[in-house]
Order: sequence, then C-alpha cells, then structure tokens
Amino acid sequence: MRKFNYSDLKNKTWDSTIINRIGKIHEAKGRQELYLSQKPEELNKLVELAKIQSTEASNAIEGIRTTDTRLKKIINEKTTPKNRSEKEIVGYRDALNTIHESFEYIPITPNYILQLHRILCGQNDEISYGGKFKDVQNYINATNAEGDSYTLFTPVSPFETPTAIENLCNEFNKAIDSHEVNPLILIPIFIHDFLCVHPFNDGNGRMSRLLTTLLLYRSGYYVGKYISLELKISKLKDLYYDSLYASQIGWHEGKDDPTPFVSYLLSIIEMAYDDFENRVEIVSKKLSAYEAVKNALDVKIGKVTKSDILELCPLLSASSIEKVLAKMVKEGKLEKNGSGKNTFYIIKL
Repeated sequence: MRKFNYSDLKNKTWDSTIINRIGKIHEAKGRQELYLSQKPEELNKLVELAKIQSTEASNAIEGIRTTDTRLKKIINEKTTPKNRSEKEIVGYRDALNTIHESFEYIPITPNYILQLHRILCGQNDEISYGGKFKDVQNYINATNAEGDSYTLFTPVSPFETPTAIENLCNEFNKAIDSHEVNPLILIPIFIHDFLCVHPFNDGNGRMSRLLTTLLLYRSGYYVGKYISLELKISKLKDLYYDSLYASQIGWHEGKDDPTPFVSYLLSIIEMAYDDFENRVEIVSKKLSAYEAVKNALDVKIGKVTKSDILELCPLLSASSIEKVLAKMVKEGKLEKNGSGKNTFYIIKL
C-alpha cells in the first residue's frame, strides 16, 4: 500500500512559480482581516453569490445541473428538490453550509470525512453509500479521439481504502501540527492524495472541493467564503485534469511528483484572492451603477459577459447592469456580440 510521509516535504525544493504564489497568497491573507472589517454587510453579498456559484460549479463539473431559477431557490431553501440532480445540489449546499458554519469544529479525520460525505449524499434516497467508503473498485477513465474509453489511473482498492484514509489524515495532521511544512503545500498534496485514493463510490470530486475549502479555512485562508474556488476550477477544468494526471504518475510506488497539482491549486487560490480584493474595493465604495460597472470593467480586458459584471458588482441587480451595459454600447465603450445567453461584450480601449 502507498505510504504517506509528509515530513519529508520540508526537504523538497519547489520551483520559483510555486514559491512566488505562496508569497502572494500569504500577503493577501495578511490583508484579509482589514478587508473583512471594512464593509461586513456588503461582503455578505459576496458570501451569498459565492455559495450559489460554488454549488452550481462543483456539481456542473460532474454533469449535475438544474436551471438558474431553480438553483437560486434551492440554495436559498425556497423550494424542495424535484429530481436526482437537484437532490445532489441540495447535498452540496448542506455540506458547504456545514463547513462555513463549523469549520473550527471539523477536524481532519476519517469519521468527519465520512460525515461530510453523508451530508453530501443525504438528500438522495436513491443511493445507500452516503457516509461509507467504497465497496467496489473504481477507475479514473478517459476517452480517446475514436470514442474508446481507457483507464488513466487505478485508485486504491476498497479493502485498503479505510487504512489509506486513516494514514493520510494522520500524516496530514502531524505535518500541520509540526509547522515544518507550509499549509499551502500540504493542502494541495492532501487533496491530490485523497483523489488518488478515491475513497467513495461516488462524490470524490465534489468531496475534494469541499475538503479544499475546509482545509483552507482551518489554516486561516477564508477567500473561498467570498469567491467561489469551485467556479474557478470549473473554468480551468482541463488544466485541473491535466495537472492531476501529471501528478498521479508513479503514485502507487511513491515516485510521483505533486508539483503540477500543487502549482495548479495555488494558482486557483491566488486568482481568488485577486478577485476578492478587486470586489472588496468595488463594494466598499458608494458608487452609482454606472460607476460600479465602469470600475469592474477596469480590472478586465478583452471580452466580458453580464455574469462577469454580476460577480464583480454583487450589490447591483441584473437589470441595473443591463441598462449600464446598453448605455456603454451606445457610447462606444463596449461592442456587443452574440445574443441571449451567448451575449458578450468587447471592451474598447
């Protein structure tokens, strides 16, 4: 069985990209408390938006979807799920809320991971494996250009899974408590190893994203509360799978190099902090709708969508943003392309 030895990571040399990303994230964490104390009411709008985006994106990665209207009602507990997909969405909402509200009291142990999985699957009465480790061998598969499926990676066997997760949690906690390895290195490696174990019959990807948020919160990195990490992962899904595959090579023999996945996940966190600071600056100013949209566009280049502006201006309604965008098109500051949901705007410099 694969052994975990995180204490050896203190001797590993990381490339300059990873070192620079850790430095930038650490600096952003230092500014975090100042931002959070500025406009708590306005920042609550960011929390509400991030919950919706995180729940939608994490499920969408797995092909689980519903309409925008239904999604918002489900997240705000204004309706009950009508089908299996919506039950999956409710489960993610509940697990994410649990992490938001109680992360200090959720240690990284097999039992708590099982409890989170039980919550994730709790609304789905069509399955019986919620809160239980897998009982059948699973595989990470891909499809080639001819449409044929093949195995990219074979995770740990069901028999070995409980011991693997126990060892993984023990090693992570020992390394965190020793303070010898930066948490920003330990967290991506834990998530990578968790995905290589693939401990559940279903829900491994969603659990990995929930655990990423939990581990970051427990180390004082709260950006995932205000900016959806899941949405960023979804937008860079190909890079996510590429980095995961590259890091899995030689994993069973302990000869893997986690650098690609560490670099990828740190890039997601860094981008989230950049967005967080931009949005705090926008929501902390008392601006007209026009001024708020203009400020949001100032941090963008190329093309933008209405949803991009909604993310940056959570205090504005969709109709207010539409009016401003229409005015900017008339003024020649934006060029409108496409129609309906495919509408986007080109920023004219």
